[in-house]
Amino acid sequence: MTDRLTAQFAFLNEADRLKSVLRGTTLNDGSRRENSAEHSWHIMLYALTMAEHANRPVNIDRVLKMLLLHDLVEIDAGDNPIHGDHDPAEQDRLEQIAATRIFGLLPDDQAASYRALWDEFEASETDDAIFAKSLDRVQPVMANLESGGGSWPEYKVTAEQLETRVGVKVQRGAPALWSHLKTRIDAWFAARG
Repeated sequence: MTDRLTAQFAFLNEADRLKSVLRGTTLNDGSRRENSAEHSWHIMLYALTMAEHANRPVNIDRVLKMLLLHDLVEIDAGDNPIHGDHDPAEQDRLEQIAATRIFGLLPDDQAASYRALWDEFEASETDDAIFAKSLDRVQPVMANLESGGGSWPEYKVTAEQLETRVGVKVQRGAPALWSHLKTRIDAWFAARG
């Protein structure tokens, strides 16, 4: 039992480092960049609140677990904004290595369970993972809209980029959410010419 507790506490202490990983997205009020732990909490709240808008029925408990775990790899791999300049293949490689290390801190049964949920989220093939991925894309859009554009000007984001990098994924798991956001996105870009 002592070894199990030691491993679990080691994992939890390591997870605390997620609070120090800053994201490209600001808080809704624009006062500062959010950290990845705040993002994970917020999209879990999104899932709990927006589950009725999933394209297909989802198991909300599984969705919440995926969202809780999905960004832990950023402790090692960092956050690379979707509109930033980075190599997606290299980021994926770094995240795979990070997942092995971080989930490997846990006892074997929990390590396997958490890693399987993380892998499912990353693959985005099941209804639960598709919906979870959709919300992971929705929350930053809302933060940018609420903060007057947030990081969009900094990354020179276009409406077309939002459609292809974000909209397609959101429509796959929560089309009603994208439809709602699209109206606000179009208005934001129209106001800026």
